[in-house]
Amino acid sequence: MEDKKRIAVLASGNGTNLQALMDACREGRIFGEVVAVVSNKKYAYALTRAREAGIETLVFDPSDYKSRTLWCSKIASALKERNVDLVCLAGFMVKLEASMMRAFPRRILNIHPALLPKYGGKGMFGKHVHEAVIAAGEKESGCTVHLVDELFDHGPILAQAKVPVEPSDTPDTLAARIHPQEHQLYVSVVADFCSGKLNLEGEG
Repeated sequence: MEDKKRIAVLASGNGTNLQALMDACREGRIFGEVVAVVSNKKYAYALTRAREAGIETLVFDPSDYKSRTLWCSKIASALKERNVDLVCLAGFMVKLEASMMRAFPRRILNIHPALLPKYGGKGMFGKHVHEAVIAAGEKESGCTVHLVDELFDHGPILAQAKVPVEPSDTPDTLAARIHPQEHQLYVSVVADFCSGKLNLEGEG
């Protein structure tokens, strides 16, 4: 039988999407295992989640490296050494360089809390996204899983989930409605990749 896919998750913050992926792997809903969690912040709670689950953690602080390119190359090398098949960004707040794309061509996914191509790009993360959606008077929002390229929130879209934007919504209430959809959508796409149902070579 084919081995489970080896997944690395890159996270900068709380790690709720990481938790959803770890849970799904443990429960057999994803035919894969999270083998490493990488952060640019040594105190990110995502690292605590990983350690409690017995998963290796790695910290690469960009300020410790002479260039962003070198920093990214070091991450890529570490994941290659661990025979990673798929890289999942889960609230990772630093843009990856071309060296990462070359190391894992069409094997890096991201989840974004809006319906791309709207409300993506530099500075569009977390509460900022939901504030922009509400300010624009949008009737719906949601989340998007996409392939990662060298631009923020730009690569080919793989899947989306939609939620209504209510007239009374605040950024926090909208985020609370979207978060469960993020977890379900990300797990679904990663599960499809690990089972061979998602052919990333043919996307975009």
